Amino acid sequence: MLAGMEGRDGMRAADADRAAVADRLRAALDEGRLNLYEYDERLQQAYAARTYAELDALVRDLPAVAPPPAAALAEPVETTPARPATARWLAEVWMPYLQVVPIVVAIWAISSLFARDLLYFWPGWVAGPWGAVLLVRTVTGLAGGEPRRWEAERERRRRRKLAKRARRRALEAGGPDD
Repeated sequence: MLAGMEGRDGMRAADADRAAVADRLRAALDEGRLNLYEYDERLQQAYAARTYAELDALVRDLPAVAPPPAAALAEPVETTPARPATARWLAEVWMPYLQVVPIVVAIWAISSLFARDLLYFWPGWVAGPWGAVLLVRTVTGLAGGEPRRWEAERERRRRRKLAKRARRRALEAGGPDD
């Protein structure tokens, strides 16, 4: 049995194994088991690790991941549904247009109703040029890989926000004399 474990320890780790260890380290940081410095140091080592033994050493002193309490399972973890980056990018690009154009059309319709006559359709001056600009942006963005860059930037901001929150927690836990 020990020989089997030694064999596994020497095996090369995959990217998925490194990501799993990174997730476990992030959970330990959130639980307060690691401070930000330890987390950063171990995270760098995790992504540089080549073997299972190197990865196991990074989490050896951490307890096994506990399942979330029943109350936490009832709460939604993420409010954003899992959609491909392209769909999220398109929604971000087009959503203001899809919200504003119906409003200006409704204003035109109400004005026409009160005037008891069909007034000049001025919402076309809002919807037309804006829609043309968005169409060009959509075509050039999809052709140039903009959704991937947008998603990467979004993830970078999310990670920066989490790190900032973790630093704040670490400072609060350390007290004012640190």
